[in-house]
Amino acid sequence: MLTRKQHELLLFIDERLKRDGVPPSFEEMKEALDLRSKSGIHRLITALEERGFIRRLPNRARALEVLRLPEDAQPSRPAPARGFTPSVVSGSGLGRQRPAAPEDDSAPRAVPVPLVGRIAAGSPIAAIQSRDNTVNMPPDLVAGGEHFALEVRGDSMIEAGIFDGDLALIRKGETANTGEIVVALIDDEEATLKRLRRKGASIALEAANPAYETRIFGPDRVRIQGRLVGLFRRY
Repeated sequence: MLTRKQHELLLFIDERLKRDGVPPSFEEMKEALDLRSKSGIHRLITALEERGFIRRLPNRARALEVLRLPEDAQPSRPAPARGFTPSVVSGSGLGRQRPAAPEDDSAPRAVPVPLVGRIAAGSPIAAIQSRDNTVNMPPDLVAGGEHFALEVRGDSMIEAGIFDGDLALIRKGETANTGEIVVALIDDEEATLKRLRRKGASIALEAANPAYETRIFGPDRVRIQGRLVGLFRRY
């Protein structure tokens, strides 16, 4: 028998997994359940795990799997999206050739997008490399504008659901709104994937991991290369 808060948290995690493909952050869970601290969320998750409703996946930050739901749970509807929600497609072998399927002229065809290198979501790496390969993307994700893909390296964006090894789909552009996740080129040397914040005339590049500090630069030191519009993960 679950308590009311355990029941609410389990359904909330299940809804977000079905909607986004990744579980909510502890901060999002805390706000959804109107709790004062994350320690309450830790206790609820531990209780749900002990009762066999969820499982924490090893060696992956913020990775939860719902094993079962209460018998009285009704089919859930996704909660309204708040802020940026990456489009996550699970599967393996992105960009690799799959066995041929019967042709269907009515089905949308995948669109090849250049894979131009790796992007840091953690420690600095060199600026974006030249084109390596191409990956196939759903046509509805690349409609309008020019796109490219980057392989994520590092863990500074894990609370935004972005993990080391993920494939980031970027819509190319030199401008972005505050709060959006962008590819930023710093001093024409370092490329990084961070959330953009504007602080007066300065630009702040904000991580989604409390282990990393927000970095603030003058506007002449940062060039926006594009904004994140999709996220793909290999399992």
